Amino acid sequence: MSDLNDYLLRSAEVISAMVERDLTGEMERAVSTVVTALSQGKALLICGNGGSASDAIHIAGELVGRFLKERKAYNVIALPANAAVLTAWGNDYGFDTVFSRQVEAHGSEGAVLLAISTSGNSPSILAAAEQARAMGMKVISLTGETGGKLKPLTDILLNVPSTSTPIIQQGHLCLYHHLCEAVEARLSND
Repeated sequence: MSDLNDYLLRSAEVISAMVERDLTGEMERAVSTVVTALSQGKALLICGNGGSASDAIHIAGELVGRFLKERKAYNVIALPANAAVLTAWGNDYGFDTVFSRQVEAHGSEGAVLLAISTSGNSPSILAAAEQARAMGMKVISLTGETGGKLKPLTDILLNVPSTSTPIIQQGHLCLYHHLCEAVEARLSND
């Protein structure tokens, strides 16, 4: 078997394991939480590091722009996208609080933080979740198998049954594309 086919089979196995785990209930709660916040004029803030930062920006692009439907823009901010804030705050105060500082700036009670961390142990993501909870925000987390240290800071956990970072990220893509589609469908019917 080729290396490519082996990789694709491993990816398919994790997606099948996600089906068996049945994240339907958690996803429904996540969609409802985001729809409630956005329909009340509250923000969806998204953070992640590395590939997960790119995922955060991707999700914001889908929800501010459009996913499948022509509709109004949604109040969604990708926290990794502001290079000036990241570099200034990171340089002056340290990287661990670059997202929590932005949660403090843009968050509010009733808003939502979508925290993305394959390990669930990233200090900057943990600090953002702590700040969000302190402000009365809901925290939805996309993680790997265990949820890591992020799990107890999370209201809704969408965890991919793997410990391989690239495979987890592929699972995250499936989950957040579904989230975008479902949020858009509900909000555009209002």
